Amino acid sequence: VWAFDAIGSKGRRIPLILKRDPPADSQDDGEDEPSHALDRRTEGEMMRHAGDAGVPEPAVHFFLTAEEHGAAGFVAERLEGETLGMRIVRDEAFAGARERLAVQCGEAIACIHAMAPGPLPPLIGLSPLEHLHHYRDTLDRIGDPRPGFEYGFRWLEERIGIAGARHTLVHGDFRNGNIIVGDDGLRAVLDWEIAHFGDPMCDLAWISIPSWRFGRRGKPVGGFGEREELFAGYEAAGGPKVDPEVVHFWEVFGTLRWGVMCMSFGYRYFNGRMPGVEPPAIARRAAETEYDLLQLVN
Repeated sequence: VWAFDAIGSKGRRIPLILKRDPPADSQDDGEDEPSHALDRRTEGEMMRHAGDAGVPEPAVHFFLTAEEHGAAGFVAERLEGETLGMRIVRDEAFAGARERLAVQCGEAIACIHAMAPGPLPPLIGLSPLEHLHHYRDTLDRIGDPRPGFEYGFRWLEERIGIAGARHTLVHGDFRNGNIIVGDDGLRAVLDWEIAHFGDPMCDLAWISIPSWRFGRRGKPVGGFGEREELFAGYEAAGGPKVDPEVVHFWEVFGTLRWGVMCMSFGYRYFNGRMPGVEPPAIARRAAETEYDLLQLVN
């Protein structure tokens, strides 16, 4: 991602941001996510469609193709605001924003789930069982059994019928850290790379798993709000009435999902497929995620 200013026709500086695919030899192979198939150009298209549907988004001005520009991508308006979850949940500058942020997130998620599939790029569709089997296969491939995760898989398999029957567009990674927040609250929803069609309740649950609370465990929604606020915003914006039992199922699922993903980062690091400091730093969180999972199913 590169930030820069362009000069408009009247000499006015226009803040922009470029997001493009990394070089082919450094791209993530995407095995963590069965739906991780969107290049950055397609992500930009999703953001433009979402903005048209009422989701807070930066304006996407134009697209790059791999053939013409060396890598797919897009150029969008560069918005002012904060994306670091720790600052969003703790800084005094966002105290007022935190009072309304959970409701605003619920409203944005409802807009996403209401988006018509017709104009959207081709996206994968996943049933709850298919999604669960993907992470079962991933953990088996890693070959490092974790008792807590094994119990989590059994818990979810026994309750798979709880998963909702709706099938809509799902953002897939809607959480604190993938939003832009200003002193007025939610300004934009980012990171659409794993958008897919599935059970919409997984979006309401993903923002609430313990890892995305950034230490503020008493505020289940992103470390800044209550579930009741999130659900109220969702329903007020046109979403159907939320069943907390279904959302709890997806919170357990999401916590297990993130735990397996943490383990996968370590697996790929130690096999030389993902160098750097970040993969092992993320991998160490598998233990705390296993603990979080056991607390949720207790």
